[in-house]
Amino acid sequence: MPAMSTFPMPRTLLRRALVAAGALTLVSTAVDAQQPRPRDPRSMGGGNCADNPYNCKDTPNPLPAPNTVWLEEMTWMDVRDAIAAGKTTVIVPTGGMEPNGPWLVTGKHNYVLHTNCDAIARKLGNALCAPIVKFVPEGSYDPPSGHMTSPGTITAREGTFRALLTDIAASLKAHGFTTIIYIGDSGGNQAGQRAVADSLTMLWKGAPIVAHVQEYYDYASVAKHMESKGVHPSKADGLHDDPEISLNMFIDDPKSIRYDERVKAGKAEINGVSLTDRKKITAWAREVVAFRAQVTVDAINKAIANKGTLPAPPRTRGN
Repeated sequence: MPAMSTFPMPRTLLRRALVAAGALTLVSTAVDAQQPRPRDPRSMGGGNCADNPYNCKDTPNPLPAPNTVWLEEMTWMDVRDAIAAGKTTVIVPTGGMEPNGPWLVTGKHNYVLHTNCDAIARKLGNALCAPIVKFVPEGSYDPPSGHMTSPGTITAREGTFRALLTDIAASLKAHGFTTIIYIGDSGGNQAGQRAVADSLTMLWKGAPIVAHVQEYYDYASVAKHMESKGVHPSKADGLHDDPEISLNMFIDDPKSIRYDERVKAGKAEINGVSLTDRKKITAWAREVVAFRAQVTVDAINKAIANKGTLPAPPRTRGN
């Protein structure tokens, strides 16, 4: 049988074969390039440990520890070192955006919490503050109800609020915090915080401890305490405001209650309590913060001993 003859491949077919082979090589190279490098378990800080030692888990902090208790004001190394040093309690403060009369800014609760959470964390000694949750249930937006009837208000649906609180707690748990505390400066925040804390306590079986501290939100007790310090309201202006809340805001930022403008306009008064004596109201304001911090610290310690939220106290007047 005659041998089969070998014919050269036509030029067109050869060209097509080469193009196809090149295409396969490019695809293979592209796929390989898209494959992530195996993650180095030492990598932290937003980069790869292999690229820079400051991205490595155990690299010493090149700077001294900052004088702050706020997570958002710390580097990841600062937080790492704080947890290692025993600061394993974290407070999650919730405020709001709502109308508060003609003098107080819409972020009233957030200014209050900025001062109070700082004071509480420092008094505890082993605690840090998560960023203030500023968007909370304030009413519906279609149709507008509650505080949503006033411009500047921002609301969150109850389910959204609870989901956010859950995600925050889960994030903090992942980083090694052993106690997570919710405090809320607005009435509409309390039920959601309690529900989330109770749910996570059941889910995580107390590791970490998650607690809602209702005792923080007790403006009636604050008012009673401040009466003993000389703050005596003589009338009710009917505003979403009172001396204690104005003082608590003032110590954080006088601009938040339009202090200078009110003094100039002769409007530095709330419920018959004059705010014109700056030295006097500064002392009062510090007393408000100190009192609220002590009450809250005591309640946090009781919640920790209880391994979760304490039973709900009697309902009191709030802001």
